[in-house]
Amino acid sequence: MRLSLSVMLAVVTAISAQLKFNLGPVPYTMQNFGVVLSGLLLGRYGAIPQLIYLGMIAAGIPAASGFKGGVGVLFGFTAGYLWSFPLAATLIGIAREKIWKKRTRKELFLLWISSCFTVIPVYLFGFLVFYKFATGSKISPLLIKYCKAVESRLHLNLSPFWMIFMSSVIIFVPQDYFMDHLLAVLVFAYIDKMLRERGIVV
Repeated sequence: MRLSLSVMLAVVTAISAQLKFNLGPVPYTMQNFGVVLSGLLLGRYGAIPQLIYLGMIAAGIPAASGFKGGVGVLFGFTAGYLWSFPLAATLIGIAREKIWKKRTRKELFLLWISSCFTVIPVYLFGFLVFYKFATGSKISPLLIKYCKAVESRLHLNLSPFWMIFMSSVIIFVPQDYFMDHLLAVLVFAYIDKMLRERGIVV
Protein backbone atom coordinates (compact mmCIF):
# COMPACT_ATOMS: atom_id res chain seq x y z
CA MET A 1 0.00 0.00 0.00
CA ARG A 2 2.83 2.40 0.83
CA LEU A 3 4.29 2.10 -2.67
CA SER A 4 0.98 2.60 -4.46
CA LEU A 5 0.19 5.56 -2.21
CA SER A 6 3.65 7.00 -2.91
CA VAL A 7 3.12 6.78 -6.66
CA MET A 8 -0.29 8.43 -6.31
CA LEU A 9 1.18 11.26 -4.22
CA ALA A 10 3.99 11.76 -6.75
CA VAL A 11 1.33 12.18 -9.44
CA VAL A 12 -0.60 14.57 -7.17
CA THR A 13 2.56 16.66 -6.77
CA ALA A 14 3.06 16.69 -10.55
CA ILE A 15 -0.53 17.82 -11.10
CA SER A 16 -0.31 20.49 -8.40
CA ALA A 17 2.85 21.79 -10.08
CA GLN A 18 0.73 22.72 -13.09
CA LEU A 19 -1.76 24.69 -10.98
CA LYS A 20 0.19 27.90 -11.23
CA PHE A 21 0.62 31.39 -12.42
CA ASN A 22 3.93 33.11 -13.08
CA LEU A 23 5.44 36.02 -11.23
CA GLY A 24 8.16 36.60 -13.76
CA PRO A 25 10.33 33.51 -14.34
CA VAL A 26 9.46 31.88 -11.01
CA PRO A 27 6.27 29.81 -11.10
CA TYR A 28 3.80 30.33 -8.26
CA THR A 29 2.55 26.75 -7.92
CA MET A 30 0.59 24.57 -5.51
CA GLN A 31 3.40 22.00 -5.22
CA ASN A 32 3.59 22.45 -1.47
CA PHE A 33 0.17 20.81 -1.32
CA GLY A 34 1.69 17.59 -2.65
CA VAL A 35 4.76 17.87 -0.43
CA VAL A 36 2.78 18.42 2.76
CA LEU A 37 0.21 15.76 1.93
CA SER A 38 3.00 13.25 1.25
CA GLY A 39 4.40 13.73 4.74
CA LEU A 40 1.03 13.69 6.43
CA LEU A 41 -0.12 10.46 4.77
CA LEU A 42 3.16 8.53 4.85
CA GLY A 43 4.75 9.83 8.03
CA ARG A 44 8.50 9.37 8.16
CA TYR A 45 8.32 7.82 4.68
CA GLY A 46 7.00 11.03 3.18
CA ALA A 47 10.16 11.47 1.13
CA ILE A 48 9.32 8.48 -1.08
CA PRO A 49 6.66 10.22 -3.23
CA GLN A 50 8.91 13.25 -3.63
CA LEU A 51 11.86 11.11 -4.70
CA ILE A 52 9.59 9.43 -7.25
CA TYR A 53 8.50 12.89 -8.38
CA LEU A 54 12.11 13.99 -8.88
CA GLY A 55 12.76 10.74 -10.73
CA MET A 56 9.84 11.49 -13.02
CA ILE A 57 11.34 14.87 -13.86
CA ALA A 58 14.81 13.39 -14.40
CA ALA A 59 13.33 10.78 -16.74
CA GLY A 60 11.95 13.54 -18.92
CA ILE A 61 8.33 13.22 -17.85
CA PRO A 62 6.80 16.74 -18.01
CA ALA A 63 6.01 16.75 -14.28
CA ALA A 64 7.69 20.01 -13.28
CA SER A 65 5.90 23.34 -13.41
CA GLY A 66 5.00 24.37 -16.93
CA PHE A 67 4.98 20.71 -18.05
CA LYS A 68 8.78 20.67 -18.04
CA GLY A 69 10.95 17.63 -17.61
CA GLY A 70 14.54 16.51 -17.97
CA VAL A 71 17.69 16.61 -15.88
CA GLY A 72 18.20 20.27 -16.70
CA VAL A 73 15.17 21.20 -14.60
CA LEU A 74 16.85 19.66 -11.56
CA PHE A 75 19.88 21.88 -12.01
CA GLY A 76 18.17 25.14 -12.89
CA PHE A 77 17.44 28.21 -10.79
CA THR A 78 14.45 26.54 -9.08
CA ALA A 79 16.37 23.33 -8.29
CA GLY A 80 16.87 24.26 -4.64
CA TYR A 81 13.15 24.12 -4.04
CA LEU A 82 12.75 20.78 -5.83
CA TRP A 83 15.63 18.99 -4.14
CA SER A 84 14.31 20.06 -0.73
CA PHE A 85 10.89 18.46 -1.20
CA PRO A 86 11.92 15.00 0.13
CA LEU A 87 13.47 16.51 3.26
CA ALA A 88 10.46 18.71 3.96
CA ALA A 89 8.04 15.80 3.45
CA THR A 90 10.07 13.69 5.87
CA LEU A 91 10.04 16.39 8.53
CA ILE A 92 6.32 16.92 8.13
CA GLY A 93 5.79 13.18 8.39
CA ILE A 94 7.76 12.91 11.62
CA ALA A 95 5.75 15.81 13.04
CA ARG A 96 2.51 14.09 12.09
CA GLU A 97 3.56 10.88 13.85
CA LYS A 98 4.22 12.81 17.04
CA ILE A 99 1.13 15.03 16.93
CA TRP A 100 -1.71 13.05 15.34
CA LYS A 101 -2.83 10.87 18.27
CA LYS A 102 -6.40 11.70 19.35
CA ARG A 103 -7.33 13.33 16.04
CA THR A 104 -8.71 16.48 17.61
CA ARG A 105 -9.11 19.95 16.12
CA LYS A 106 -6.20 21.11 18.27
CA GLU A 107 -3.98 18.42 16.75
CA LEU A 108 -5.18 19.42 13.28
CA PHE A 109 -4.18 23.01 14.01
CA LEU A 110 -0.79 21.83 15.32
CA LEU A 111 -0.26 19.86 12.11
CA TRP A 112 -0.81 23.02 10.11
CA ILE A 113 1.58 25.00 12.34
CA SER A 114 4.17 22.24 12.06
CA SER A 115 3.88 22.22 8.29
CA CYS A 116 4.75 25.91 8.23
CA PHE A 117 8.04 25.22 10.01
CA THR A 118 8.99 21.95 8.36
CA VAL A 119 9.01 23.47 4.85
CA ILE A 120 11.66 26.02 5.84
CA PRO A 121 14.37 23.92 4.10
CA VAL A 122 12.47 24.39 0.83
CA TYR A 123 12.62 28.16 1.21
CA LEU A 124 16.20 28.16 2.45
CA PHE A 125 17.76 25.98 -0.25
CA GLY A 126 15.43 27.38 -2.88
CA PHE A 127 16.68 30.86 -2.07
CA LEU A 128 20.36 29.86 -2.00
CA VAL A 129 20.21 28.31 -5.46
CA PHE A 130 18.09 31.13 -6.87
CA TYR A 131 20.49 33.70 -5.38
CA LYS A 132 23.47 31.97 -6.99
CA PHE A 133 21.78 32.07 -10.40
CA ALA A 134 20.59 35.65 -9.90
CA THR A 135 24.07 36.93 -9.07
CA GLY A 136 26.38 34.82 -11.19
CA SER A 137 24.92 33.12 -14.25
CA LYS A 138 23.95 33.80 -17.84
CA ILE A 139 20.33 34.31 -16.84
CA SER A 140 21.15 36.76 -14.04
CA PRO A 141 19.73 39.77 -15.96
CA LEU A 142 16.39 37.97 -16.41
CA LEU A 143 16.16 37.01 -12.73
CA ILE A 144 17.24 40.43 -11.48
CA LYS A 145 14.70 42.08 -13.79
CA TYR A 146 12.03 39.88 -12.23
CA CYS A 147 13.18 40.73 -8.69
CA LYS A 148 13.14 44.44 -9.43
CA ALA A 149 9.64 44.14 -10.88
CA VAL A 150 8.44 42.48 -7.66
CA GLU A 151 10.16 45.14 -5.58
CA SER A 152 8.57 47.90 -7.63
CA ARG A 153 5.11 46.35 -7.46
CA LEU A 154 5.38 46.17 -3.66
CA HIS A 155 6.68 49.76 -3.52
CA LEU A 156 9.83 48.73 -1.67
CA ASN A 157 13.41 49.87 -1.81
CA LEU A 158 15.59 46.96 -0.70
CA SER A 159 19.23 46.00 -0.88
CA PRO A 160 20.02 43.45 -3.63
CA PHE A 161 20.16 40.58 -1.12
CA TRP A 162 16.78 41.33 0.43
CA MET A 163 15.25 42.14 -2.93
CA ILE A 164 16.13 38.63 -4.14
CA PHE A 165 14.98 37.08 -0.86
CA MET A 166 11.66 38.88 -1.06
CA SER A 167 11.15 37.81 -4.66
CA SER A 168 12.14 34.16 -4.24
CA VAL A 169 10.75 33.39 -0.78
CA ILE A 170 8.55 35.91 1.03
CA ILE A 171 6.00 36.52 -1.71
CA PHE A 172 5.20 32.79 -1.87
CA VAL A 173 4.66 32.25 1.86
CA PRO A 174 1.05 33.52 2.17
CA GLN A 175 -0.32 31.16 -0.49
CA ASP A 176 1.80 28.26 0.72
CA TYR A 177 0.71 28.57 4.33
CA PHE A 178 -2.91 29.64 3.96
CA MET A 179 -3.86 27.69 0.85
CA ASP A 180 -1.52 24.78 0.03
CA HIS A 181 -0.76 23.72 3.61
CA LEU A 182 -4.24 24.32 4.96
CA LEU A 183 -5.80 22.37 2.10
CA ALA A 184 -3.30 19.51 2.56
CA VAL A 185 -4.07 19.25 6.29
CA LEU A 186 -7.83 19.19 5.67
CA VAL A 187 -7.53 16.63 2.87
CA PHE A 188 -5.30 14.48 5.08
CA ALA A 189 -7.84 14.55 7.93
CA TYR A 190 -10.60 13.49 5.52
CA ILE A 191 -8.53 10.66 3.99
CA ASP A 192 -7.35 9.50 7.42
CA LYS A 193 -10.95 9.29 8.65
CA MET A 194 -12.06 7.47 5.52
CA LEU A 195 -9.24 4.92 5.78
CA ARG A 196 -9.79 4.32 9.49
CA GLU A 197 -13.45 3.57 8.83
CA ARG A 198 -12.18 0.81 6.57
CA GLY A 199 -9.73 -0.45 9.16
CA ILE A 200 -6.65 1.09 7.53
CA VAL A 201 -4.31 3.19 9.67
CA VAL A 202 -1.78 5.44 7.98
